[in-house]
Amino acid sequence: MHNKEQAQLITKNVMNRPNLLKLGACFVYDCLAVIAICFAIAFLFIGLFGDSTHGTKRYFLQLSLWLGVGLYFVWCWLKSGQTLGMRTWKLKLVDQHGQLLMPLAAMLRYGLVCLSLMLFGLGFLWALIDRDRLYIHDRLIGSRIIQCHLRST
Repeated sequence: MHNKEQAQLITKNVMNRPNLLKLGACFVYDCLAVIAICFAIAFLFIGLFGDSTHGTKRYFLQLSLWLGVGLYFVWCWLKSGQTLGMRTWKLKLVDQHGQLLMPLAAMLRYGLVCLSLMLFGLGFLWALIDRDRLYIHDRLIGSRIIQCHLRST
């Protein structure tokens, strides 16, 4: 790759990086979607199996919630690269080549996101110090969130 092509690629990547305010707003929006999904899953689970506040039912409910939310995120990332929050803020998750994630990468990303949340959101806070404003899970799997621009036809 020539120096001019590298400079254009770097410029394009810098211009496509969302600012931290957009990333935060998207995070909040997606949290609201997760709350709604969890309510729906819990309603169905408790409707089918009854009280789930103790015993093995409690753990199966927690597993169902985790899997249901994971299904939502992985499906969105595989289908369009966008969750509801990402669509609202015109953001898209892509791999290092600008393509949608492969299934294994999307599942790995979900697992790393969950780990990050269990560590008090440290993986998200990583974006504050990362030169490309990437979350740690995106840095690790080679993905990035970019801004989408509507194309006029």
